[in-house]
Amino acid sequence: MHVFPVFGSSHLGAIRREQVKEFLAGKASGKLARNSVRLILSAMRVIFNAGIEDGVIDRNPAARLGKLTKTEKPAHKAESMTREDAEKFLAASLEVCPDYHPLFLTALRAGLRKGELLALQWGDINFGATADDPRYILVQRNWSHGQFITPKNGKPRRVDLSKELRAVLLALREARLLAAFQIGKESIADELVFPSQAGTVIKPDNIARRYMEPALTAAGLRRFRFHDLRHTFGSLLIQAGASLVYVRDQMGHSSIQITVDCYGHLVPGADIANVDRLDAVKKPATKRNPRATWN
Repeated sequence: MHVFPVFGSSHLGAIRREQVKEFLAGKASGKLARNSVRLILSAMRVIFNAGIEDGVIDRNPAARLGKLTKTEKPAHKAESMTREDAEKFLAASLEVCPDYHPLFLTALRAGLRKGELLALQWGDINFGATADDPRYILVQRNWSHGQFITPKNGKPRRVDLSKELRAVLLALREARLLAAFQIGKESIADELVFPSQAGTVIKPDNIARRYMEPALTAAGLRRFRFHDLRHTFGSLLIQAGASLVYVRDQMGHSSIQITVDCYGHLVPGADIANVDRLDAVKKPATKRNPRATWN
């Protein structure tokens, strides 16, 4: 149906690889489903392989052309929750999976990537003596493909700690310290902030399926990806009036251009009076004396 009208009258030895590539490219860019194009390519390979076995041709012009049957997968567009949705989600997580509420709060208030959250240790957090002192998370580790590596852009960064997040993590640390003291351990600085029940690194794929999605359902929200929590952090920062430079530094973007591309459209518009100030300053017109006469 597809191959014969094009190649039916050609001798196998006369069919060139470029012809096959052009034919498949045309099918892939048309209305045919990707799987249909794969079946066409598979049938052509069988025919050419039979020709090789019969000694008619010495090579298969349809070999290693599978990439032509692939369609470009569109990049997933990051989405963000509204402030109200984020609070609903956090409240639901406190009910559905309370052990994971601090992790979700950290994702929404500090914007750490999933691997950075999983690699976070207590020694990375500076709580300050009081809530008014400098308080921050030092992001210097990332969990990726079963090992600890540097953060995505290759260098550590400081992320400011909100007062609410500070309070929640302090309470969690006190509970962990108490448990550690009871077994004779004096410090938990090198322990994970968000470990699995076994004390190891949480399996990344388990978080969304086992905890995040049930919390979203309980909150009556549509599906969001875990990475959308980080995007929500950046979006809400911008909406709260933070500068693009501050957002870049907090999120660890390698350049301001990335920040602009992601969040530039969210920057509140400037007061229209600012552009009015660019107009030429005109002196007020003087009123003419109606009694004046021209000579």
